[in-house]
Amino acid sequence: MSAVACPCGSGRTLSDCCGRYHEGRLAPDAESLMRSRYSAFVLGREDYLLATWHPSTRPPVLELDATPRPQWLGLAVKANTPQDETHATVEFVARYKLNGRAFKLHETSRFEKVDGRWLYVDGEIHE
Repeated sequence: MSAVACPCGSGRTLSDCCGRYHEGRLAPDAESLMRSRYSAFVLGREDYLLATWHPSTRPPVLELDATPRPQWLGLAVKANTPQDETHATVEFVARYKLNGRAFKLHETSRFEKVDGRWLYVDGEIHE
């Protein structure tokens, strides 16, 4: 991996941040997993997104290369709230453009740690 800035906005390089999770290292907490999933959306890493999605809610495919494709602009983590040792929520706002129009996705995501791995379960969209 090169010295490209990580899409998650951490200020670190992709290889020092989310890239290591994309390559197989386990995310240590729900926020790290959420940031790495945002980066995977930016980079079109459908394999990683599906692998880090809880089996009970995982879709069969994501079709990230469907057109029009969103242009991801940035991520802001609002809250990282551990519930217990194996459950947490992360509230975030992701900004993107689609067909030249700006949008934001404000979500509180639920995560569960299964067999030592954090997985995305689902999310509540805020209007």
